[in-house]
Amino acid sequence: MMNWARARSWYATMVAVVLFAAPLMAQNTLAAHLEAGDREYAARRAPAALVHYEAALQLAPTSFDALWRTSRTLIDIAEYDSNTARRKASFSRASDLARKAIAASPSNAEGYFHLSRAQGREALSVSARDRVKYAIDVRSSALNALARDSMHAGALHVLGRWHAEVMRLNGVTRMIAKTFMGGKVFSEASWSDAVRLLERANSLEPNRTVHQLALAQIYRDAGNVAKARSAFQAAIAAPVFDINDAEYKKEAAQDLARLK
Repeated sequence: MMNWARARSWYATMVAVVLFAAPLMAQNTLAAHLEAGDREYAARRAPAALVHYEAALQLAPTSFDALWRTSRTLIDIAEYDSNTARRKASFSRASDLARKAIAASPSNAEGYFHLSRAQGREALSVSARDRVKYAIDVRSSALNALARDSMHAGALHVLGRWHAEVMRLNGVTRMIAKTFMGGKVFSEASWSDAVRLLERANSLEPNRTVHQLALAQIYRDAGNVAKARSAFQAAIAAPVFDINDAEYKKEAAQDLARLK
């Protein structure tokens, strides 16, 4: 004959075990997806990495680690996507995820860094007038990242390129932006800061094609042809590391061939 008191006790214990174990199982699955995504990302298989990061987000929509990794990978994939509408949507979603990452961990630099990347890419799809606002936002996001990690090579890269992009504007455009469009921070831009920040990024992460390419382009546009040639050659010779390194190397080779 069944002991109903014992059965009820056993049932209650099993329910408690399941309820306690469920979050742990979800955590383990989240960790497994993040680890698998990181392996695919390190192997430069961005679409496969994104599948795992998206799965991690489904399990934990407020996970800082899932949010910034998904944002980062969306930007990487979209950077050379030939589909304009899809590229624009990817950058927009990457911005949204980066903002959520910032909300999840305001003291960490990664959310701000990837927000600055996404904002910079988004700026390319808007009008010249709206691009001023994006430029201000990019600078703010990069500075926020550096306030949390002063040696964040990626944020140094973004801020260095910000200085360069402003300096590449013609004088009239810069004057209009500063005077009429709220872009007074543009007056702080300089070639010397662009060079200093990209050189610093290179020193922190040597042999990264993306840093060498950006530095070479800044040297070129600032008028230092000899250093530009050397940096373009370094970009071409650098080991393959990032997902888009093949494209960066192609760009470096094209720029080097046009260098006078």
